[in-house]
Amino acid sequence: MTNEPPPGSGGEPPEDDPLRKRPPQRPPHDQGLPPYGSGQGSPYDAPRDPYAGAPGGGPYGGGPHGGGPHGGGGDDPYGGYPADPLAGMPPLADSGRRTLARIIDMVLVFVVVSLLAWAFGVAQYTVDADRIEFGKSFGRELVAAILYVAYDTVLTARTGQTLGKRWLGMRVADLDDGSTPSVQTSLVRALVLWVPFAFCCACLWTAVCGGWSYLDKPYKQGLHDKAAKTVVVGTR
Repeated sequence: MTNEPPPGSGGEPPEDDPLRKRPPQRPPHDQGLPPYGSGQGSPYDAPRDPYAGAPGGGPYGGGPHGGGPHGGGGDDPYGGYPADPLAGMPPLADSGRRTLARIIDMVLVFVVVSLLAWAFGVAQYTVDADRIEFGKSFGRELVAAILYVAYDTVLTARTGQTLGKRWLGMRVADLDDGSTPSVQTSLVRALVLWVPFAFCCACLWTAVCGGWSYLDKPYKQGLHDKAAKTVVVGTR
């Protein structure tokens, strides 16, 4: 038995995810010399910091929370500036290519929705002067919402790529660590994108939600990306 959550279950991204960002590697020690500062007599050992044990550490009195002299992270000599979450990731995908990939996905799923709606008898919208067949209209919208959300959730959680994204060389990644989004993250992203599309304002919502990436800085996120804390990056 193991306590590790299964892949895609919504827990921490698996350590073997090849797309997850890795911490920077330290250079190997040259010619078998002992590590710097090891106390084994290396002439290159760094001298002991006489202020190491003092509160705040360092001759300039680091911040009250540790780290650099200005209260920032220890790796930032100037302190106070968080690391760029995009560091170590491929470049962000072009918004125009993202739009084209989304159109491809919409057409693919629309074909399936149309076939299923026809098979279940909800393909026609009958409207006359006295009556609108709301049941048929709602049935088609429900089929569309389920299929669009399922399509986006399953493929994004599996590889970070819908068919449109795969063909155009991009993928969805967690903003925090670059890993493939979990099922929960993928579901949130798909719900925000597709439920309003299926039930009310398809064209308007698609333009606003996806088009947000054209204006967003610095991560080119659509509204669905912001809800799920994801970004779209290139793969080639």
